[in-house]
Amino acid sequence: MSGFIVVFVTVPKRAEAKKLAKLLLEKKLAACVNIIPKIESHYWWKGKLEKASELLLIIKTQRTLFPKLAAQVRKNHSYSVPEIISLPVTDGSKNYLDWLKENTVK
Repeated sequence: MSGFIVVFVTVPKRAEAKKLAKLLLEKKLAACVNIIPKIESHYWWKGKLEKASELLLIIKTQRTLFPKLAAQVRKNHSYSVPEIISLPVTDGSKNYLDWLKENTVK
């Protein structure tokens, strides 16, 4: 494993997506945040099937930063149970991974 992760976070509004992206970048908890607009999520909530229009944040960071990143998302997210899912980066371009490491908290 490379020591890097990609984190998925969904949000209901563009303003919230931008706020979270800026916060994570300013705190150096992420090197890059992509905001993907107009996704449709289908899910179970309180025993009922629901659907919602959301935006998806794709966050690139170091695995060691996940606890702090997740805490910041929970603290600043409008959902009571926000999606915060981490996937390992098993390999990647050395130049990109070096850049990612240089642009997050060491």
